[in-house]
Amino acid sequence: MSVGNDVLATRISVKRRTSRWDDYPVSVADAMDFWAFAAGAANVIMQLARPGVGYGVVQSPVDSGNLLKHPWKRARTTFSYLAVAILGSPDDRKAFRAAVDVAHRQVRSGPSSPVAYNAFDRDLQLWVAACLFVGLEDTYQLLRGEMSTEQAEQFYQSAATLGTTLQVTQDQWPATRVEFDSYWDAACRQVAIDDVVGAYLHDLVALKMVNPLLRVPFRPLLRFLTAGFLAPVFRDALGVGWGPARQVLFERLFLLVSFGNRFLPVFLRQGGSYLLLADVRRRARAGRPLI
Repeated sequence: MSVGNDVLATRISVKRRTSRWDDYPVSVADAMDFWAFAAGAANVIMQLARPGVGYGVVQSPVDSGNLLKHPWKRARTTFSYLAVAILGSPDDRKAFRAAVDVAHRQVRSGPSSPVAYNAFDRDLQLWVAACLFVGLEDTYQLLRGEMSTEQAEQFYQSAATLGTTLQVTQDQWPATRVEFDSYWDAACRQVAIDDVVGAYLHDLVALKMVNPLLRVPFRPLLRFLTAGFLAPVFRDALGVGWGPARQVLFERLFLLVSFGNRFLPVFLRQGGSYLLLADVRRRARAGRPLI
């Protein structure tokens, strides 16, 4: 399903709390609380809603990176990338880029593909990085409260490594938060999910790749969280329902979660990301594959 030329709702609608934990300077590293990963499936949908990315993933010959076949390995790779891009050193990013490049060299469209794609396409990589940024900003404000204009700019400027860790250049990353909004709204007009990519994404949300003993109890929650983290443009493209009652429930859930989250020490809220970063460094020292 494609998106028309009418005005798009390209961000989730949440009644932001006006109070924050603090008014200190912020960075995207502050968004690495483990609750942020509740938006993971929604972010995959956002990324694959761009046809070049969607077909690149669905038709990828890199079997080890197939989310539906190797969900835990793929999840580890994605979360490790976030940890390296946001918390890592330049050397960490260089090593991870080299590892990802090996896989990306194999991902390019063939003569029979209905969509042209290349995993080294910087425009597609910018789209993926932009999706990651939007997901982190949304979850950060749900957990910590609305940022001021100055804080929003600080947060955005610190997030460029989400793209520049791979092939996105610094001058390709929109220069300001306002310019990013313009880029995002324009890029969302290219959202289109056909039956092929849609089937892949519906299998993801249905947890088809997970043992039924885990699938049954967690599937309703995943579907709810995934729909809640999708802006209308993505829900419409995928054919996912939503409504005012669910929106209120979604907001109240995160109001409760955010209250509890503020009392957790940083090493509990963000410890998982630092463990993943440490694992990447151990693998690099031992000469083991990073992805």
